[in-house]
Amino acid sequence: MRSIDLNADTGEADTAAWQAIEAAVMGQITSANIACGGHAGDDISMARTIKLAKENHVNIGAHPAYPDRENFGRKSQRLGIDISAQELSLTITRQITRLMEIAADQDMSVNYVKAHGALYNDAVFNPGLADLIAETTAKLDPNLTLMGAPSSELSKAAKRAGLKFIAEGFIDRRYTDDGHLQSRKEDGAVIEDQKARQEQALALLSGHPVTTNTGGKLKLSVGTLCLHSDSPGADITAALIRKSLEASGATIQAFAHG
Repeated sequence: MRSIDLNADTGEADTAAWQAIEAAVMGQITSANIACGGHAGDDISMARTIKLAKENHVNIGAHPAYPDRENFGRKSQRLGIDISAQELSLTITRQITRLMEIAADQDMSVNYVKAHGALYNDAVFNPGLADLIAETTAKLDPNLTLMGAPSSELSKAAKRAGLKFIAEGFIDRRYTDDGHLQSRKEDGAVIEDQKARQEQALALLSGHPVTTNTGGKLKLSVGTLCLHSDSPGADITAALIRKSLEASGATIQAFAHG
């Protein structure tokens, strides 16, 4: 059986209870996508999350977003209309750079970049936006890996920018028949049942089809599996998924090391 990376969006918690969930999730994953000020997070949360990652020997990545804390970075923005290319490149640079600086204080390295929320989803279809993210990342450090949706514009942009790319599959999100994430505005977009999350993780691991929002079947080729720490029961999911993947014979390991 294959090896697989297990990642989670972290550093977003703004309550003690949510922080406890993030800490529990960190104990199960191999890569942590750390919010760095765009949609959530600040110097304190970044330092706390990096410390947790270091204690658990977890690979760390930057999780930049549109500068939109009000909507948790989940509101789509039109490049050149809602935000200029220069402004977006600058805010992505600032977010990643600040995480790098705080990580360096703890003798840790940022190894990859995964866009958050609407920035991630917009880059699936928009080649101009995908190139902006990839080129901004490459200018900061050409050794960084980009994480994103398989067969997306971002995967193509990474290649153009000379960056490594790792394709990601989601454990707790429903897919559409064309291979994209179902909109969170629609019922059922977030998979809440623990068994269904487990089934989707195992299907993604083995290359078997996942069930789409219409009941169809979809095959995805991925190198890392993601769960959201703000999804209900994320701490339970993380433990169950880790156990299930290992029971299937998979080796759970980070795709990059700092």
